[in-house]
Amino acid sequence: MQATNILIIQNKRIGDALLTSVIANNIKTVFPESKVTFFAYDYTSGVLENNPNIDELWLVNEKDLKIQAYFLKTLLHVRKNKYDVIFDPYAKFQSKMMCLFSDASVRLGFKRKNKKLKLPFYTKAVNFKEKATLPCGRAIEDRINMIETAFELPSPDYHPRIFLTEKESNRNSKALGEKLVVMFGVLGSVPKKSMPKTYIAELVNYVTSTYEVTVLFNYAPHQKADALGIYELCTHKEAINLDVYAESIRDFAVLMKQCDVLIANEGGSVHIAKALSKPTFTIYSPYIDKDAWNSFEDGSFHQSVHLKEEQPRLYNSFDRETTKKIEKNPEYLYQQLTPELILHKLKPYLKNRNLPLKKN
Repeated sequence: MQATNILIIQNKRIGDALLTSVIANNIKTVFPESKVTFFAYDYTSGVLENNPNIDELWLVNEKDLKIQAYFLKTLLHVRKNKYDVIFDPYAKFQSKMMCLFSDASVRLGFKRKNKKLKLPFYTKAVNFKEKATLPCGRAIEDRINMIETAFELPSPDYHPRIFLTEKESNRNSKALGEKLVVMFGVLGSVPKKSMPKTYIAELVNYVTSTYEVTVLFNYAPHQKADALGIYELCTHKEAINLDVYAESIRDFAVLMKQCDVLIANEGGSVHIAKALSKPTFTIYSPYIDKDAWNSFEDGSFHQSVHLKEEQPRLYNSFDRETTKKIEKNPEYLYQQLTPELILHKLKPYLKNRNLPLKKN
């Protein structure tokens, strides 16, 4: 088969878009002369820009796509573009309809186990893997598996990457000073992915009282008031630089490139740091399936903590139905993921990072 026009659909969050970029990176090795279009929400563009394997970014506003007339125009545009191959790791109503309406000869998408597709959305429906079998984590493994159901990949590349320009890579903020920099993701992308403010403040206090470092806060612009609330709870404010802040996802990637370690709630910032080959310590929300998102965690360069591992007695099961219930109200379980439990893993992790100790 000669595919000249390929569409990848991933209208979801930043981390999902970044992980799905491995499809573009790999399919370009199969069809190097093809045009690859990546359909995504506009706010995820920062992790996709400048990727040499993506020829066109088709960016849409999430709210616009929910408008019936706008979505109909999107379907017509898909049809008009005459795609040969479509990858749909999003696999929700909107993307399924785009596949169905496209008339592409190869349409690949995920389906839930034991659920039948009522319409021929895909020419090949791919099951999610039960468990990860590779260090890249199940989410990436699933995406590579999607490609391999239709095309041969002699040497799969499992590593998502952010492609910074030479100017971005060489950017050096004088405001960071000479100290090593610890980036703290103090809030999750949504409240249910954010640990209690007093807990994150205790973690910041441990780092700033133990190590001679500069601490930066990462948070979304609309979360500034909450981030300042955490700052007020911190003891060593002199070690925290609030003046250095990334206004956009792309700016965060550029800034993260200059930092030495990331400590954060699981989410897009962690995947960005990993794509930049920066060490990470990830704090998982109690409802997140770590097996899907713990890409390349080796307990050394990339480490994490999950309540299910620290307090398994709190979980009767961890199936999809249970995690959905937890997701609706994760506060109680988040309270059980105490700073003490986190520090049990964070302390040795930071020690192995060879950060300079504070002098007494």
